Amino acid sequence: MPSNFVAPNLFHLSGGGMQITYATSGLDGKPHLHFQDSHHNLNYSGDQIRTVPCDLGTLVSVTIQLTVDAGSTSFSVLIPRVNLLNQNSAQIHTDGITASHRFSLVPALNLGQLDLYTVTRLQGTAQHVLF
Repeated sequence: MPSNFVAPNLFHLSGGGMQITYATSGLDGKPHLHFQDSHHNLNYSGDQIRTVPCDLGTLVSVTIQLTVDAGSTSFSVLIPRVNLLNQNSAQIHTDGITASHRFSLVPALNLGQLDLYTVTRLQGTAQHVLF
């Protein structure tokens, strides 16, 4: 990044009945994510949060439900690149993706599309704060 680039480290996002707070690094030096919707109120930190830099920004993912015999549900949010030079915060718009990952202990039932996606429009703020 150019030397005149100030990246945010705290994101507050909401939309579609969801509220997400993502901090790239907390007081303990680890990332933190809070996910809330009508069924969940979950907190994650450290290696419970998966991040992948890509052309879209950074993809941040967590597992919101895990079952031994039926699959799992994950939530991913696209964190866009934001430059906060000379400002405390910026409004952002992005997408959250809830993915249902089908799985069966019976191999014959693991056919066809196994991942189903629901995309939710999110908006909120990106900030650079000192912890």
